[in-house]
Amino acid sequence: MKKGKIIFVFIFSILLKNILFGQSNISDTLRIKLNNAESIFLNNNYQLLAQKYNIESQKALIIQAKLLPNPNFSYGRGPVFPLNDPNSNYPKSSFFSNSESSASISQLITTAGKRNKQIKIAEKTASLSEFQFYDLVRTLKFTLRSDFFNLFYLQQSASVYDKEIANLEVIVNAFNEQEGKGYISQKEVVRIKAQLYTLKSEYNDLENQINDIESELRLLLQLKQQYILPVISEDNIIDITPSKYSYSILLDSAYVNRPDLAISKLNTNLSNLNYSYQKSLTVPDITASASYDKQGSYAQNFHSIGISFDLPFLNRNQGNIKSAQAIKKTNEINEKLQVLTIEEQVSRALQKAIDNDKLYKSIDKAFSLKFDSLLNEVFLNYKKRNISLIDFLDFYEAYKQNVIQVNTIKYNRVNAFEEINFYTGTSLFN
Repeated sequence: MKKGKIIFVFIFSILLKNILFGQSNISDTLRIKLNNAESIFLNNNYQLLAQKYNIESQKALIIQAKLLPNPNFSYGRGPVFPLNDPNSNYPKSSFFSNSESSASISQLITTAGKRNKQIKIAEKTASLSEFQFYDLVRTLKFTLRSDFFNLFYLQQSASVYDKEIANLEVIVNAFNEQEGKGYISQKEVVRIKAQLYTLKSEYNDLENQINDIESELRLLLQLKQQYILPVISEDNIIDITPSKYSYSILLDSAYVNRPDLAISKLNTNLSNLNYSYQKSLTVPDITASASYDKQGSYAQNFHSIGISFDLPFLNRNQGNIKSAQAIKKTNEINEKLQVLTIEEQVSRALQKAIDNDKLYKSIDKAFSLKFDSLLNEVFLNYKKRNISLIDFLDFYEAYKQNVIQVNTIKYNRVNAFEEINFYTGTSLFN
């Protein structure tokens, strides 16, 4: 008993020193709430900013499509070099004397509604870029929120490793100090060191996972090198229930709000417009012109008007029409596939939320609290040498596994609700 008290006093003194002097504050740590993170994301994310400029680019093409073709003007005067031709009506002519001048102006006139079709295509393309922006926001926002919750619960799990590794390191150091004095068996020293190395290896893997998520969050928020500490009120999350909305309500929300479905519909509309436009190209455009010739025709000061157009005998745009028709059918099939995909995604997301919520609510909340209180009791019993070191370590292992499992269950539950938001294109569970 006396030997055990000596060991405990030595270990406890090192633990106390570690607590008092081993703490340090990290100055480059960002504590942030989810709503603040979303605000920073919407204002600073470079992908969103780039997509906004793409929208402006596509809207500018609407203006371009509405513009009429420029008229064409041509003018000629000669001769450039003086002529001496006795057979001519003007035996002596030059650029400035007895010269010939001609001018013409022409205007391309599009037919078969090509201009209106091009305007509609430009308008639909601009709308497509807007929905692509909304879909990008939806996708990146889901990544942000999912990473935010995942980081929070992983950091909760990491704190258990911090505590256990710190305590075991203190015990190992104490054992090293007592080595050779006969108080501790070599078998226990080896056992606790092996446990410590295992914890450090697991903790390193967990830290890599945390660092990867933090890196992704920093890119989403355009932050410099900072440690991100999510601030979450779990009381608000506990009250969320998947039974709040039925499958039919969620599905209707997805039909209305999913930007990728709107993109699929717009692609179908665009392919229809393109098909109609390609058919209109079989009708040749007309070029109207007016000309003036001073003295190069059969009469002086000759005025004329005329038209010109291609004769659609060889090329009637057959290949482009056939291609547009195939693309039209492809997009129609893709739209139907998108609807079926949404129905399955919403159904699976709701079922996953129900399953994860059921699992979470089956956890005995008092069980975790008992685990926390037992941690101190186990330490006191170890102090009194009522339990062996192996039992002490086994309890630490069980405590760690319990905390990690509970945090995983909590994350899976809240992420299932985030998936419902993602697949419905809404913020029903927020």
